[in-house]
Amino acid sequence: MTDQEIIQGLINRDAHITQDFFFVRCRPLIISIIKYVFSYPVDYDEFVNELYIYLVDNDSKKLREFQFKSSLFVWIKVVAIRYFIRKRDHVIDINNGMPPYNKTIKDGDTVDTEASINARMDLEQLFLSMKNERYVFVIRKLILEDVQPEFLAKNMGVTVANLYNIKKRAISALTKVALKEKNYGKV
Repeated sequence: MTDQEIIQGLINRDAHITQDFFFVRCRPLIISIIKYVFSYPVDYDEFVNELYIYLVDNDSKKLREFQFKSSLFVWIKVVAIRYFIRKRDHVIDINNGMPPYNKTIKDGDTVDTEASINARMDLEQLFLSMKNERYVFVIRKLILEDVQPEFLAKNMGVTVANLYNIKKRAISALTKVALKEKNYGKV
């Protein structure tokens, strides 16, 4: 497949070409970019998702800028490194030590029961078993702390649509960890 065919497939959002390009052909390149740009673990799928959204945003403006003066792989390398170097400084510190659920008791609220305390402890244990700290952060903010998606997306430097994609993957990862815990008695 030529670079022109790949670019056109990405612009047309052809699922087969997109999957083949990002998860087969570019995999070694993307892994090296992740290692080069980030000093902490980054989920491969999340990286590709953010890169893809950047490339196809505004009617695939970035992809249409490719002028075929170099190979597509060299161009992707330069674009991805520049984009993620800018983004890495805008990521919220997810190691802030905040508990997973921090609700102030007000007049009329009931005091925590033993069951709710145990549930929070179980949830924290599941969070500790999750490999992707960003997923834990998104679940805490969106679900437990009820932070507005627009506000969180802006603070994380992602689009709201991408934030919902991260949330979906985070809930899926949490579900897998919980099922593994239930089925095997340990994570």
